[in-house]
Amino acid sequence: MLGDTHLGGEDFDNRMITYFLQEFKRKHNKDLSVDKRALRRLRTACESAKRTLSSSLQASIEIESLFDGIDFYSKITRTCFEELCADLFRATLGPVEKALRDAKMDKSQIHEIVLVGGSTHIPQVQKLLQDFFHEKELNKSINPDTAVAYGAAIQAALSTDDRSANIEEVLLLDVTSCSFDIEGPDGIMIPVIKRNTTTPIIQTHTLTTYADNQTSILIKVYDGERTMVKDNYLLGQFELSKIPPAPRGVPQIEVKFSMDDRGTLFVSAIDQSSGKENEIIIVNDQNSLSRDESELMTLDAKKLQKDNEISHKYNSVKQSFESDNFNTETTINNGKSIDKIDANERKIIMENIEEILKWTKINQYADKDVNECKLEKIGNICSSLLSKLSIGASAIPDGIHVDKRRCLRAIIEDDDKNNVK
Repeated sequence: MLGDTHLGGEDFDNRMITYFLQEFKRKHNKDLSVDKRALRRLRTACESAKRTLSSSLQASIEIESLFDGIDFYSKITRTCFEELCADLFRATLGPVEKALRDAKMDKSQIHEIVLVGGSTHIPQVQKLLQDFFHEKELNKSINPDTAVAYGAAIQAALSTDDRSANIEEVLLLDVTSCSFDIEGPDGIMIPVIKRNTTTPIIQTHTLTTYADNQTSILIKVYDGERTMVKDNYLLGQFELSKIPPAPRGVPQIEVKFSMDDRGTLFVSAIDQSSGKENEIIIVNDQNSLSRDESELMTLDAKKLQKDNEISHKYNSVKQSFESDNFNTETTINNGKSIDKIDANERKIIMENIEEILKWTKINQYADKDVNECKLEKIGNICSSLLSKLSIGASAIPDGIHVDKRRCLRAIIEDDDKNNVK
């Protein structure tokens, strides 16, 4: 289900109102937009004219003493109205196209096209829709003005377990209006239940620890479509504690999202080794996004898709960077490297690594350029370390900074060679 709640009959009325405001000013050299009462009367007349144009080729506007005692009489044709609203009419196809994409369906797979909402009475809207579906006949068996009420009545009956014969064979499927996620490393969203997933649904995701001997983990639940948690909505959080101490990456914590047909979300986390468990329940109106807000966020996410991809790639590098720093610490503290680096140099390198790691944790949302400078710094440290370990200057290209991962790989490979010797 999809729609644009910011586009409808009122927008078409506004185009017609603007048209007649300009005509009134052109004829009488007066701006009636300053008179709220006159504007209300003009709006009422335009709404009536719009409805008339759904069945007639021309509509009349007749308002006595509209402004400063001036009677206003005018006419508008259906063709003129269609020209005024041409871009708005075309925009109505946007949600139709997106609904098909979300459902992963082609136009040819659609069996019935049902008109919903008063604006679907407009002939041009019907024509655009029919053209879009390759001249497929529109289903006009239901009054567009009351179609929503029919659907709401069926939904209410099913929600209250009504056993009436009229609805016993009705299958009504609902979908999630937005994605439900958990926070991952460095503030990246991890989708668990994706947008437009049919409910009820159960989905799981496995997390792990990010530090040695970590005994607790905070599970934060969000909804939204953006890549970073700071751009989404926090629904709730809970802590899973008493995790047995282990090296980072070893514990396996299963996070389960279970959403029922009423939109209530149950989130639980269990440590596979110890069986320790905790959970949270989020009802469908508790801080969650409305469908309108979700649609706006989806549009924003699409506009900012490039930024999202950059953030995701960059944070992947950052995670690799933290892992590599751990390996660097291990390498320079290895007994086989002690004779190559004196205590003072080792201390300087360790202090630099600790400083950068601390900075990235505190400033995880810093500008990309600022973060890159910090990442570059570790590359320079690697360069110095390489020369001390006698890897050779040929490993360092002229005029550019050494890639941190290649530096660390060279360190580890060199250490392995020494072990073989």
